[in-house]
Amino acid sequence: MSRSSKKGPYIDKKLLKKVLNQKQAQDKEPIKTWARNSQIPPEFVGHIFLVHNGKNFITVKVVEGMVGHRLGEFAPTRIFRGHGRVVAREVSKT
Repeated sequence: MSRSSKKGPYIDKKLLKKVLNQKQAQDKEPIKTWARNSQIPPEFVGHIFLVHNGKNFITVKVVEGMVGHRLGEFAPTRIFRGHGRVVAREVSKT
């Protein structure tokens, strides 16, 4: 279920404040955040975020194509390691 259109997109207020302060100071230091559910507005384009995935912080550089998506979409929480290994069986020749 999506968010009500009259409310507008959810953008974490503290995160938006950090981005606007960083723009004024011309600072390019990554912003560390736990707000995975925050949507990416156009103001975030060009900034680097360290998004927490439950264990580590994943570096996410925001580009124009990410606007409207959520920060958590670009920091996967699970690591796919394959569908199991095919083990070659030894056939004894007797």
